[in-house]
Amino acid sequence: MLRIAARLALLFALVLFSVSASAAVTTQTGTLPDGATFIIEVPSPWNGTLLLYSHGYVFTGSPNPALDAGDIGTHDFLLANGFALAGSSYAHTGWAVEEGLLDQIAVLDTFNASVGRPARTIAWGHSLGGLITAGLIEKFHGRFDAALPMCGAVSGGVGTWNQALDGGFAFKTLLASSTPLQVVDITNPLANLAVAEGALVAAQSTAQGRARIALTMALGDTPGWFTPGSPEPAANDFVTQEQNQFEWASQIDFPFLFAARAELEFRAGGNPSWNTGVDYERQLARSVDRREVQALYKAAGLNLDADLDALNRAARIHANPSSVDYLEQNIVLDGEVHIPVLTMHTTGDGLVSRQNESAYEDVFRDAGHQHHLREIFVHRAGHCAFTPAETIVALQNLIERLDVGSWPPLAPDLLNNEAAPLGPLNVLPPSFIQIDVGPFLRPFDAFDERGDRRHDDR
Repeated sequence: MLRIAARLALLFALVLFSVSASAAVTTQTGTLPDGATFIIEVPSPWNGTLLLYSHGYVFTGSPNPALDAGDIGTHDFLLANGFALAGSSYAHTGWAVEEGLLDQIAVLDTFNASVGRPARTIAWGHSLGGLITAGLIEKFHGRFDAALPMCGAVSGGVGTWNQALDGGFAFKTLLASSTPLQVVDITNPLANLAVAEGALVAAQSTAQGRARIALTMALGDTPGWFTPGSPEPAANDFVTQEQNQFEWASQIDFPFLFAARAELEFRAGGNPSWNTGVDYERQLARSVDRREVQALYKAAGLNLDADLDALNRAARIHANPSSVDYLEQNIVLDGEVHIPVLTMHTTGDGLVSRQNESAYEDVFRDAGHQHHLREIFVHRAGHCAFTPAETIVALQNLIERLDVGSWPPLAPDLLNNEAAPLGPLNVLPPSFIQIDVGPFLRPFDAFDERGDRRHDDR
């Protein structure tokens, strides 16, 4: 209890400091040799800790500024409390893991040369930036003291895009077989997305179509919860769950499945994904959405076994081996990490499923480093839908792990109590929760290549 009280006192002191103090901040911006821009912000006084932020996916043609924090509330709080911040834009948009890894280290080198070597350097990031964060601490040993990957695609590049392929393959086979929809080798991304969206809207208009949408989304463990701040649908409210999965598909997921894949294929020189050897009946049996699919098929008068058999009999997609090699490099993970890592994920994330954390935990366990990893979850819909208060609490617990040498208690009620004193940084009530996330359906990591785990034939 004394330890918990001390932690709450520290957080309360930080709140007072952030409100009463206005730290002078020195800002440095510039351009790296590959054209990426960067930003470095150092407050005075500086506490000696640098947070190197990796941002998420940016679609081709969208603005791509350098970022050093995920939201303005967290950004301002950290600067006011003495933390230095830095980050880059990455040289290109899209699946920019290759550039992100190099550009982030270049920013770190720039910081060391212009400001000085930090006493501590913590890598953190959201979404694709969560994967880049995980890659940084594996590839650049000795450069980081701890890491906070948030809502990260930490199943790795191959697993992420293979699971995305499953959903696209099922949608094409069951709901768009008569259309020119391309699941891989996409030649015109925007036109392809328009075909997918049209077929999706048509399917949503019938009970049979809605059941098949649910099956498609279940192969990626897409949650039936979409809007942050809304209550989670009841466990047996399958109609609302499917409506929310439709929202995920139409607004978020299909642009990745049927358009953004083209950018990855261009990078990789071909298709890096395959579904040879995949048993879709088995995949559905392992999905957290299984009961929903079964109920909606029954209500629609459809034969689920027949559709699963159709998926298993459909012509399979083979990957281009050199493209798989590219995606393995950018990146699959091996768990060779010797510093504390704390991950955070929302339970209702329909873009990067919470089951990514199961895949990440597996590589730490296979590498024998599970003691370095802890994973916490926030009960909320949305991708990376954390409040500034939740982010700050996660970071504070990671720092305490560095200070004390052992992990602090991470029970949800304790974390929620620590977030409460952060006042307006609680945009929504703090919602840490304990949850069994279930397995990631298409795992692939460095252990597959070493032969320690059987994987599908490409």
